[in-house]
Amino acid sequence: MSAAAAFAALHDGPAPLLLPNAWDVASALALAADGHPAVGTTSLGVAAAAGIPDTSRAGRQATVDLARSLARLPVPVTVDLADGFADDPAEVAALVAGLPAAGVNLEDSTGGRLVDPGLHAAKVAAVAEAAPGVFLNARVDTYWLGEHADLATTLDRARRYVAAGADGVFVPGRLGEAEIAVLTSELAVPVNVLAGAHPLPRLAELGVRRVSTGSLLFRAALDAAVAVAARLRDGEAAPPATPYAEVEARTAAYGGGPP
Repeated sequence: MSAAAAFAALHDGPAPLLLPNAWDVASALALAADGHPAVGTTSLGVAAAAGIPDTSRAGRQATVDLARSLARLPVPVTVDLADGFADDPAEVAALVAGLPAAGVNLEDSTGGRLVDPGLHAAKVAAVAEAAPGVFLNARVDTYWLGEHADLATTLDRARRYVAAGADGVFVPGRLGEAEIAVLTSELAVPVNVLAGAHPLPRLAELGVRRVSTGSLLFRAALDAAVAVAARLRDGEAAPPATPYAEVEARTAAYGGGPP
């Protein structure tokens, strides 16, 4: 089974796919080593690590470089492509077709504002035609941005993307259980939400098929690093951590750099 087919099959498992989102090779290797069957990337983590705002399109090259560097990961990888880093559907499709990825995530907002759903549907259709084996997750940013954050608008946009060829729909943001239940019952493709207030077993009962950590792991890693530095500054002992030799061995075994 190809990586793309294996990734798609994970959405049909007995429980929702918990998708952890990495921001570099080391974090992706650590997540794979911990037994996660697939790994995603986080646009915020990738952009912030490079000193680039997530809401700009300046993170394209860093995203592409990471996707290529993760090509040998032992589990399928899905890449967060923000809005595809372009308005032209053909340009977005060419980008996806050139990536060694099992899946991609494309959001229907640019610069923190929703775009016309027809434009995003055109991107989805172009990607579906150019890269039919790639699991295309279409993200609806209504609730995330607090812009037209209602079920009717969200479902209308989601249905357009499914009709255009999306394999899944991602609705991040603060969603109540009733809203999640409507989305999963009304949409004919796997529904993806962000990890947050609702535990995984409850999301399974609501029909969710994928739960992404988004930028949570990256932000938590920043907090943990600052907390350790503060402990040392305050005279406390260093906490336990993954041994240097283990990280080095894992990285050396992976081979380093793009394929």
